[in-house]
Amino acid sequence: MMEVYTIGHSNRSLSDFISILKSYGVKAVVDVRRFPTSRKFPYFKKEVLKEELRKNGLKYFWLGELLGGFRKGGYKGHIGTEEFKLGMRKLVEAISRETTAILCSELLWFKCHRRFIADELANLGYNVIHIIDKRKAVVHRPKDRDRSLVRINGFPKSGPIAWPVED
Repeated sequence: MMEVYTIGHSNRSLSDFISILKSYGVKAVVDVRRFPTSRKFPYFKKEVLKEELRKNGLKYFWLGELLGGFRKGGYKGHIGTEEFKLGMRKLVEAISRETTAILCSELLWFKCHRRFIADELANLGYNVIHIIDKRKAVVHRPKDRDRSLVRINGFPKSGPIAWPVED
């Protein structure tokens, strides 16, 4: 079973954030923040974070346009849309290449739309692990293991996937 991590940057320092990622063997970060910025922590702004991760040997991809939160009608309504399915295909492609962490701002996944993405990945057979810190991580347990909307709608589809996602 392939592993994938999730992490929230929360109020961590940049050095702690990168150190935590490295402690789990993460090689790539897929940012699913719809608005990849932070007023309080400017080092978590998309362009700054991308460069800092690169300097530390980590890749950065942004899928917030396809998988980000703050959806009209709520995130559950976004699951199963063509936009969501495209985002999931790109995410699965990233995960298949190297050890990946899915990033958002919220420390705890159950307070974040990462929980819905994690449900879909778990339903597809991935072992999803939510990173809390260097010493604590939690294995994801989907609420509805056999009813993935993505799977019902024919995911995954074969064919070429445009990757990597760059701005």
